[in-house]
Amino acid sequence: MTARGVSVPGFDPRAAEVERVIDSPALHGSESLCRLMRYLANRAIHDPGSAIREHEIAADVFGRSEAFDPRIDSTVRVNIARLRAKLIDYYNGPGAEDRIAIELPKGSHSLAFHTRRVEAEAKITLRPVLETPAVRVEPPPRTNRLLAIALICMTAIAAILAATLVFQPNGRGDSRAVADAGDTRSLRRFWGMLLNGPNDPWVVFSNATFVGRPTTGMRYLVPSLDSGRDVVDFYTGIGEVLGIHALDRTFALLNRSIRVKRGGLLSLDDVENNDVVFVGSSLENLPLRDVPGLQDFQFKLVDEGPRSGEGALINVAPRAGEPKMFLASPLPLTEDYAVVGLVPALNPSRWALILAGTSTIGTQAAVEYVCRNDTVRELLNRAGNIKPGARPLFEAVLDVHIKGGVPVRSEIVLFHARRPLN
Repeated sequence: MTARGVSVPGFDPRAAEVERVIDSPALHGSESLCRLMRYLANRAIHDPGSAIREHEIAADVFGRSEAFDPRIDSTVRVNIARLRAKLIDYYNGPGAEDRIAIELPKGSHSLAFHTRRVEAEAKITLRPVLETPAVRVEPPPRTNRLLAIALICMTAIAAILAATLVFQPNGRGDSRAVADAGDTRSLRRFWGMLLNGPNDPWVVFSNATFVGRPTTGMRYLVPSLDSGRDVVDFYTGIGEVLGIHALDRTFALLNRSIRVKRGGLLSLDDVENNDVVFVGSSLENLPLRDVPGLQDFQFKLVDEGPRSGEGALINVAPRAGEPKMFLASPLPLTEDYAVVGLVPALNPSRWALILAGTSTIGTQAAVEYVCRNDTVRELLNRAGNIKPGARPLFEAVLDVHIKGGVPVRSEIVLFHARRPLN
């Protein structure tokens, strides 16, 4: 038995369907998911009805040792959830008329094959129910208010002009956005805990996927509704642009560099083999839906009420006296909420730093928070006594004050510590 191929006769229609899915855009660029798909298919075809243990998948597909502990390493659960979502996307799109449908039932590690009668008007309408709550595969269209924010924030010319202004002492931006060459002790301490390996981290910025055109109207892509439509996926918000600029200057100050990649091009293998800084929330930075991320806080769309369709930050398990939801102010933005979260990556030996707001301006503020000596000092103080060689895992919520489209002040309003990794 091998995780790299399915040893089945060429005429087996189930094996042919497996390869059809693997060759489709749904699994393009993800070697890990392709290995998992073939492994599960091989077991389902050759050993039907047998239970597949999480430890088997961890060892045979992902090369984990006998010391694999699913309570610490969530690689199998995350990849199973991701594959389940990809199968749903495939059969809601290019595979809608396939004669065989492959399903990965919730709570199971085994593939199920279904022969079906395909009619032109009959489409699979399965909806994903993922194991990672933060994953949202099919975000509904947003309101005109959010569309206005997106289009304004994603204007390239404005981003370039803002990048010029925000880092000039006489500009409208906060001149403290990046620490100068003076007191950088806290900055060096914070980043020194993370940048202790030979490889520079990936900085992954969001680039949401739209359908339509700017001149005729655009909205966020809904996979189950927009199969076959031309998509636009090359817009990025001002906050993400300025955030990457701030990170680049900070890393240069620390004699390090960054590797930049847009979210749409990131593969699961990149996340598993590298430390990653995610710039932007899971509402637009799509890879955040597929990897272990925030545990106590999630970005979701409001489902009802006057703010329906707007992005919000949800406190999943509020502690005594804590609010359950954080919403940005109505337009024009004067207040937003953001998260700075240091969390374990797919590979427990790696880390992920999530810097995201409910708007692009909030995202900018989150990035700048870890690029300034005074604010990083506050993070370290909240983390408490950090043992040498350890990483202080945490999720901090920022209240961001905005003036003239620029974040002018950010302060921590909630800080949840997580168990540190040695």
